Amino acid sequence: MQSLLNLSAKTTTKATGDLAEQQALDAMLRQGLRLLARNYKTPGRGGGEIDLIMQEPGGTVVFVEVRLRQSPKFGGALASVGVTKQHRLVIAARHFLQSLPAMPPCRFDVIGFAATPNQSGALEVRDMVWARGAFDAF
Repeated sequence: MQSLLNLSAKTTTKATGDLAEQQALDAMLRQGLRLLARNYKTPGRGGGEIDLIMQEPGGTVVFVEVRLRQSPKFGGALASVGVTKQHRLVIAARHFLQSLPAMPPCRFDVIGFAATPNQSGALEVRDMVWARGAFDAF
């Protein structure tokens, strides 16, 4: 996969994350999924945020966490979604599902990007890994 993002060295972490999230959304839309919500947040403390909530053509609701990491240390982008983050995603997903008239089939995906600075200092994202069904609700 060719470079997806080419950002100046002064680009903020939020801007970089937003661009990675957009790339993940674009990839999922190309695969036929439909966007239900973006950056869905639960009210109050202790909840969480879901980067993307998508729906497959067959009806499965997909809760997506997007991660971007510059270093493969500690397992890289996919491994950075630990138990605490998973728990917060499940809480947020349950909150979202309460607004639906019926419980659809669901799954949790993680889309990870690996990024490295090039010779000019710009950040280039070279790889996207889409882990479907990355973890189960507990």
